[in-house]
Amino acid sequence: MTRFRPCIDLHDGKVKQIVGGSLRDDGAGLRENFVSDRGAGEFAAMYRADGLTGGHVIKLGAGNDEAAREALAAWPGGLHVGGGITGDNAETWLAAGASHVIVTSWLFDTAGRFLPERLELLRARVGAERLVVDLSCRRTAAGWTVAMNRWQTLTDLDVTPATLDALAGSCAEFLIHAADVEGLCGGIDEDLVKLLGGWAGKPMTYAGGVATMDDVRLVQRASGGAIDLTVGSALDIFGGRGVRYAELVEWNRGAGAAALD
Repeated sequence: MTRFRPCIDLHDGKVKQIVGGSLRDDGAGLRENFVSDRGAGEFAAMYRADGLTGGHVIKLGAGNDEAAREALAAWPGGLHVGGGITGDNAETWLAAGASHVIVTSWLFDTAGRFLPERLELLRARVGAERLVVDLSCRRTAAGWTVAMNRWQTLTDLDVTPATLDALAGSCAEFLIHAADVEGLCGGIDEDLVKLLGGWAGKPMTYAGGVATMDDVRLVQRASGGAIDLTVGSALDIFGGRGVRYAELVEWNRGAGAAALD
């Protein structure tokens, strides 16, 4: 069954929802869908109380370490953390309470060339069982290509079954944002979900475009229930109107699966 995984996206130390493709180093053109007056720890405590496991805390740029630590302290061992993870700091974040670390950009050089030796180094330091590889991507002529540096730089790594096979032994899970639809609440990338569901060799979480509960059901159908998902800007706790948080809590408790029988 497709499960809902919660998220805490951090920007400038605050919990926000941002149109993914608008995030740049200089801040120009940034589109914010939501800025919360609640701290990251409050969201983490809510997820813990509702039994929502395997969620992720993503640090979008500098100035977010304190908020991330607050979330991890509110639920030690209950959340993954990503954003700026490297071989030098991964163990520190696990010690701070993260169950897993999520890595993307550090696996590539500045030109976007994949560096498999870095993945092996990270696996050696923290163990594959505590490592999530982020393959967030954009549509290209090749299908989908991993994008790094806040999804602004295309890499030389395409999202294909062969790529997933090659990386699967070095991690516990994959996290994959469909960057072209992230934050737009205009519907999921169904083709990407089908591709991921057709492989399904490791736990995977899809993010991007969920607008209503119909999209949640579509992820389940299109992936055969093999892919989990996260919901951001459409969710009522993030100022959205398309999906109620309470609905997703009930979905994870089995009501969603029963509705599709």
